[in-house]
Amino acid sequence: MTAMTPGSNIPLTVARVAVDVAAPVRLDVSGLLLGADGKVRSDDDFIFYNQPSGPGVTYRSGGGAAPDAILVDTGAVPAGIERIVVTASPDAAGQTFQGIEPTATLRNADDGSVLATFTPPRLATETALVVVEIYLRNGAWKARAVGQGYANGLAGIATDFGVSVDDAPAAAPAAAAPVAPAAPVVAPPAPMAPPAPPAAAVDPRIAAATPPAPPAAAPVSTGKINLDKGRVNLQKNQTVSLVKGGRPLLSQVKMGLGWEPAYRGKDIDLDASVIAYGPQRNHLDSCYFGKLTILGGSVKHSGDNLTGEGAGDDEVIVVDLGRLPAEATGLVFTVNSFSGQKFTEVAKAYCRLMDAATGEELVRFDLTTAEPQTGVMMAKLIKQFSGEWEMTAMGEFVKSRTVRGMVKPAAQAL
Repeated sequence: MTAMTPGSNIPLTVARVAVDVAAPVRLDVSGLLLGADGKVRSDDDFIFYNQPSGPGVTYRSGGGAAPDAILVDTGAVPAGIERIVVTASPDAAGQTFQGIEPTATLRNADDGSVLATFTPPRLATETALVVVEIYLRNGAWKARAVGQGYANGLAGIATDFGVSVDDAPAAAPAAAAPVAPAAPVVAPPAPMAPPAPPAAAVDPRIAAATPPAPPAAAPVSTGKINLDKGRVNLQKNQTVSLVKGGRPLLSQVKMGLGWEPAYRGKDIDLDASVIAYGPQRNHLDSCYFGKLTILGGSVKHSGDNLTGEGAGDDEVIVVDLGRLPAEATGLVFTVNSFSGQKFTEVAKAYCRLMDAATGEELVRFDLTTAEPQTGVMMAKLIKQFSGEWEMTAMGEFVKSRTVRGMVKPAAQAL
């Protein structure tokens, strides 16, 4: 089972998945089928308790005794549908998610076994959430943790994704304009289309105006892993918040990457790089052996190691978190084999994050599996809206001998 964090994704190993969303209060859970434009084709693609079935997607009520769920049969999803987003909102009108953070559980729909869980952190005035999404990428289905919140309930979600909204018997007076969506609590996983103009109503819940949101309270602790207890050893897909003593780490850090040849006496020439992205996954620049400094000197590379021999880090990338330009919100650290050697010929590959001032090792990730590929995404650093940075271990292999070939897959992995 994987505990997901905002923006993380996992491949789906089964064709039929169920996503149930639980919280201390009763929730309304919905699913929307979206095309390449990020919109529903029609209101028939909005699946909820009054419209419980659609092509490949079904709403299942928990009857108050269990969480409501959205079931997705990826084999039955129509051509042209690229994403199914699962949303949730408190059943009580106007109630926010402050202090009642929901947990989404992804299951094998056939045997109920748990594939992953996700609890969005730091919620406050949000009255509706896009919790997770099931999406198609390069012919394979994946699941991504989202956690994007709206302060105007399902109306914000509906208009974002093209569902018609109009007055209904339960609606507030027309003069009560919807509140604009709150800023997402995580870096957005994909650009969202602008809201569609109101038309005919589908669900009376989304037609009702939302009362003014209460003042934001202090964030509720979510038990996220941080650096308070010293060095953290990560497993694949695990995340650590770069916070120590309640304060974000905003100083120079070093990402050391190392490897050894799998066969005695054989050199292995790998190249470590870091790719920088903006908030819309836009590529800003890449730092590697051929370009040792980027982003105004806030990211620097130690230079190329041609053999991999010797103990310790083979290549080091220094990142000054405090000097990074504001538009740099994501960094993906990669390793490539320019000479074409596969990672099945590599032993003891790892990455480790250190405090550049003291040399103290903060986070370590050892790559325990290998695939016959020439590139691997080792880890990513993502800047949160709170200003703190989070590091996630990746260990995802790619067919690419150069950092240039890693730019697109790394963007998709953010």
